[in-house]
Amino acid sequence: MGLKIFLDGEFVEKDDAKVSIFDHGLLYGDGIFEGIRAYNGKVFKLKNHIDRLFESAQTIMLKIPMTKQEVISKVEETVKINNLKDAYIRLVVTRGKGDLGLDPAKCPKATIFIIADKISLFPDELYEKGMKVITVPTRRNFSEALNPRIKSLNYLNNIMAKIEAKNSGVIEAVMLNHEGYVAEGTGENIFIVKDQVLIAPPNYVGALSGITRQVVIEIAQKKGIVFKEILFCRHELFNADECFFTGTAAKIVPVVNVDGRIIGSGAPGELTKKFMAAFRDLVSQ
Repeated sequence: MGLKIFLDGEFVEKDDAKVSIFDHGLLYGDGIFEGIRAYNGKVFKLKNHIDRLFESAQTIMLKIPMTKQEVISKVEETVKINNLKDAYIRLVVTRGKGDLGLDPAKCPKATIFIIADKISLFPDELYEKGMKVITVPTRRNFSEALNPRIKSLNYLNNIMAKIEAKNSGVIEAVMLNHEGYVAEGTGENIFIVKDQVLIAPPNYVGALSGITRQVVIEIAQKKGIVFKEILFCRHELFNADECFFTGTAAKIVPVVNVDGRIIGSGAPGELTKKFMAAFRDLVSQ
């Protein structure tokens, strides 16, 4: 049996899952999405993801043609119908089919689809040894232009940053905001550790309100690890004791080299490994 995709109220075969070429999600990147994980048959932090989806929709004045509970149920059903225990789920809502103009009022109904499949974002070796990254010229979205807290289909600046990283021979990049403060990775939140204190950029610097980011903060609070949200630049990043990325697809991945500077000992740090272990325990429950 092939992969089943939920599309506009029904499940269809993968090859039959099609949207119109006049869909404004395709024409203009007008839409929103969530990346969600299922572990051991249970969808992780699903309510948090759906809440964030509806917040993004509210901000861009996009009416989702389902209730929150209906979306939750269909996400769970999509995983179940595909007989998946561990899965990556992509939930997308576009403005829908319209004309060739920009006006969203010409799109009478949003398009919604849910894909559940496997994903392996980074090789296992990087979780064991850590990754090398660079900072890149492409900056994170300017909040007054397109608020980074909207998880929109407009990912071109993130894609450009990813291209710049790969052109430099590394797999991932750190993006700065327009003022030069560290914001996040191309698809992950970033943390550093300095003197046993866990530090993350505030969301207003240009970081997405990550679900896994919040999980790490909660783990720190439970373990009595001091956490601070403060602005920091490349200098603080280069001189951190530890660094790691977090994300739904990435989970928690150590960073051991930034722009040729070795971070800490050059291996995943002790606190990073504690967070990785605690996260594994949490998702296996």
